[in-house]
Amino acid sequence: MVENRPLLNFLSHLVLIAGVVIVAFPVYVAIIASTHGPTDFMSGLVPLLPGSHTLENYREVLFSGVSTSGVPPLWLMMKNSLIMALTIAIGKIAISLLSAFAIVYFRFPFRQLAFWAIFITLMLPVEVRIVPTFKVVADLNLLNSYAGLSIPLIASATATFLFRQFFLTVPDELAEAARVDGAGPMKFFRDILLPLSRTNIAALFVILFIYGWNQYLWPLLVTTDPSHYTIVMGIKRMADVADAAPYWNVVMATAVLAMLPPVLVVVLMQRLFVKGLVESEK
Repeated sequence: MVENRPLLNFLSHLVLIAGVVIVAFPVYVAIIASTHGPTDFMSGLVPLLPGSHTLENYREVLFSGVSTSGVPPLWLMMKNSLIMALTIAIGKIAISLLSAFAIVYFRFPFRQLAFWAIFITLMLPVEVRIVPTFKVVADLNLLNSYAGLSIPLIASATATFLFRQFFLTVPDELAEAARVDGAGPMKFFRDILLPLSRTNIAALFVILFIYGWNQYLWPLLVTTDPSHYTIVMGIKRMADVADAAPYWNVVMATAVLAMLPPVLVVVLMQRLFVKGLVESEK
């Protein structure tokens, strides 16, 4: 039962509005700053009203880059980030689906040991194993390549665990019925398990896409060629200018454009994302 108390309603709305302001204000400042010229920040204060350099700033970052920071045009960095994020998201989901399918529906020696070996890797994030991983990638001549950016981050114990838990909820009678109808393992996987996992896949895709898009440390280590810079690296390089003041207008314009793909993915997949999270909780 929901109580209708005016004071509680007022307080709850006040908290919600405060939360929205706290989240939205930095985004507003970034958008406003991206519309000003570089000299407007010399006073140390960030303007709070729109300027008149919007098209000029966005055109510069999109097609010219920032030569003083060694940053290539933004479209190139967005392409690199998009390839990296899509490869990581799709690769993680594909590997996790197949590994969870093998663990749940196949009987082979050391099956449980294989699952726990995968599960234990949850305690070994990229930062912990970054030096040996870099050595392997360097020995395979994968530096400054999309494979070097993506493949070391493509395995996911979390996604394997989530898909395993979901497959365990699928009734055994369904697998028996498919077997009686002559469906092989891969047909059962393709025609029955994949459609049933649609919302879980969508929820994981959103999370993993944002994870891949926001990667900073790993691209910083494996790329020295500007043609393979990601957009997060580009923002950091623009803000860390030696012996000069950063061009905050182009930094903010880059940050605003960097927000668009993740926001677009969340908006387009919002319904499946929420449904997938709710079903995962069950």
